[in-house]
Amino acid sequence: MSDNDETIAELLAVVVSGRPDPLVDVGLADAPPAVKVELAQVRETLSGLALAESPVIPSPDVRRRMLRSLTERMAPRRAMLVVDMQNDHLAPGRPLEVPRARDIVPALAARVDSARRERIPIVYVVDEHEPDDSDLDNWGTHNLKGTPGAEVWEPLAPKPGDRVVCKPTYSAFVRSNLAEVLAELRVDTLVLTGCATEVGLLATATDALQRGYAVEIPPDTQAGATAATEQVALGLVQLLAPYGRARQALLRQLG
Repeated sequence: MSDNDETIAELLAVVVSGRPDPLVDVGLADAPPAVKVELAQVRETLSGLALAESPVIPSPDVRRRMLRSLTERMAPRRAMLVVDMQNDHLAPGRPLEVPRARDIVPALAARVDSARRERIPIVYVVDEHEPDDSDLDNWGTHNLKGTPGAEVWEPLAPKPGDRVVCKPTYSAFVRSNLAEVLAELRVDTLVLTGCATEVGLLATATDALQRGYAVEIPPDTQAGATAATEQVALGLVQLLAPYGRARQALLRQLG
């Protein structure tokens, strides 16, 4: 047996083991590209073999699960969130500067323009603090309400029709009206963009998933403090799925 045959056999064992695909993908995140190509081919081959078999009538329980899964995979109703892309995070020399965030501005501006053309709602999530906020003791003075530092970076400034949600901490859902805005927009999927990936985006994504929202983080429109911590955060979000019961309730509410 060749080394390639052994690799395929090992991947086949992983695929048929019943482990969820996200766990498999995260576990092989550092594997060579050739291994990931082989994994995709193994999955495709198994799918082809399954389709070649005679149909089997599923049990009522399996049928319910399949129909629910298909419903959840229908065309997503997205909203795009632009998180913390503010002067105090992007301007050089500011206490909470995220230098990598300046690099994503062109791609993010293009994605925002595309969302507007496609009538995808855009929600700007801005960090905002009162001067006596105790959070400033830990993180230094930043994003004070009413100051230029709290304003959105000019090339990404909101336009009429965009929503703006203010929040005082990591997650955009905490002490804000984001939940109400999303309910009004009737969306089930959040496209998270902005900075910092391992702080605000990760906290918001975790809250969103627990509330039943699907979460997408386009790699070219997010920025972490470092490339390493950014990739860890993206891997964690990729691993998680929306909380099942919350997802079902959200979809029923949206009809």
